[in-house]
Order: sequence, then structure tokens, then C-alpha cells
Amino acid sequence: MANLQQALVASIPKDAVFRRGNGRNPDELRTVKITRHFTKHAEGSVLIEFGETKVLCTASVEAGVPRFLKGKGEGWITAEYGMLPRATHTRNDREASKG
Repeated sequence: MANLQQALVASIPKDAVFRRGNGRNPDELRTVKITRHFTKHAEGSVLIEFGETKVLCTASVEAGVPRFLKGKGEGWITAEYGMLPRATHTRNDREASKG
């Protein structure tokens, strides 16, 4: 594999100019847009856009802790994520649909 890679690199003219499919230079970042307070009901939310990639982050706060932490003076934090169906070019099952 390394030999093939070396051969491909060697075949590229030294003065070649590389452009991405969308016209950006190899070292050029996608445009980033951040929209705060994106959802109505979450205590915190943000929509982050990197070109055509969009990430929605929300945060919720609940008073109290799980029973096993009561009276210990400790807190609790948890996280989860999910991708919507057809978020990629191939169909993926939703995580929630897997028992």
C-alpha cells in the first residue's frame, strides 16, 4: 500500500494546484456559522453549521440527582447523541431503533 501511495504522489506534477470539489483550497476551512438559542424549550441550545454539515446541541437541566447519589453532595451529568435517518449519503438505522 505504501508503494502505491508513493507512486501516486510521485506522479503528481510539482506545480499542481489542488482544489476541493466545492472550490476550497486544501488548507481552507469551511464557513462556520453558530446560532445560539436555536430551540425554544431547552435551557441551552446551539446550531453549528460547517458548510453543509449541521450539528444541533441542546442542554437540559433537572433539579435533583438519581437516588443512589442522594445525600452524597455529588452531581450527575449524562450525554447522548443521535443521527437522523439519511443524515449521510447511505441509509443508516437510528440508534434508538436498535433494542
